[in-house]
Amino acid sequence: MNKYTKPNFESSAVITIDTQCDTLDGQPLEIPGTSDVLPNIKKILGAYREKRMPIVHIVRIYKKDGSNVDLCRKEVVENGEEMLLEGSSGCELASEMFQAGNVNLDTDLLLSGKMQEISNHETIIYKPRWGAFYETPLESHLKRLRVDTLVYVGCNFPNCPRTSIYEASERDFKIVLVEDAISGLYSKGKEEMLNIGVLVVNAEAIENAIIATSHFGGREEVRRPRGASFSARR
Repeated sequence: MNKYTKPNFESSAVITIDTQCDTLDGQPLEIPGTSDVLPNIKKILGAYREKRMPIVHIVRIYKKDGSNVDLCRKEVVENGEEMLLEGSSGCELASEMFQAGNVNLDTDLLLSGKMQEISNHETIIYKPRWGAFYETPLESHLKRLRVDTLVYVGCNFPNCPRTSIYEASERDFKIVLVEDAISGLYSKGKEEMLNIGVLVVNAEAIENAIIATSHFGGREEVRRPRGASFSARR
């Protein structure tokens, strides 16, 4: 950690990765540990909501015909395996992350490359592959908000979170990984994150850091209308 990689929590956003129902315990794409970290994810999201600071939920959505599925999963989806399918309950974000219960994905909007806005400070973005920046409006959204620090939580570190962290590093964002709010993290992976200037801390430290920011407080209810139309750059 140096002066260039030190997080600036005043201008930070929290990024949740693939924290969807199908990845929870007992579900088709179960990722061990994802259900266990939900309380810490909720704690961090609560701090960001209290301060009305940016939250971005990154999701995967597979079309029923398998046309947008990664090559490594395409055959199993074509053969009838149901995972993260558009319109399914398993594709939805884990309800435990929201105070008011479920927030339904607008899959048509998201698959078109646009963002779904669920409050003034909270949005959902569909990513077609592992990385949160690949063919998505994420970077332009963050730049518009003048965010320079990203706090990562969510599902299955070795795949999508790790890829998204490297993409963020390539774009000169300061990066934080919350070790007890992400599934699949292992000691070598943690070491490799530290080696590229990622701050690895626990959820309590992030909660305290956000509480200490100068942002205006006050809770804001999640909204359910259709999302805003910020197009992805192709």
